[in-house]
Amino acid sequence: MAEGNPPLTPAAFQVLLAMANGPLGRAHGYGIMGFLGDITDGAVQLGPGTLYRTLTRLAADGLVEEVPGDSADSRRRYYSLTPAGREAVAREAALLARLVAAAGEAGLLEGPAESA
Repeated sequence: MAEGNPPLTPAAFQVLLAMANGPLGRAHGYGIMGFLGDITDGAVQLGPGTLYRTLTRLAADGLVEEVPGDSADSRRRYYSLTPAGREAVAREAALLARLVAAAGEAGLLEGPAESA
């Protein structure tokens, strides 16, 4: 991994991944939690405190930004993935893919090892 680009925390990666899968890279907190619950069959559940601390840190790092939300529900805060955020989540996904490939080669995954 390039110096100056440390790996993301698991929560940061999960939030950025959820946003990358959302329409136009936008999401609100409940949508992020729902995506993670759905894609992991409930194995990953970010609580509101962790989620909003993570979003605050990601915003401070320039990886997400708060954007105007849906006028129908002014209570929800919407966030958008920045180009730096998209780059960071892609870089982390590539790192994780290499790690998963190594786990497969070590016989730690069910089924035949697949190349990444």
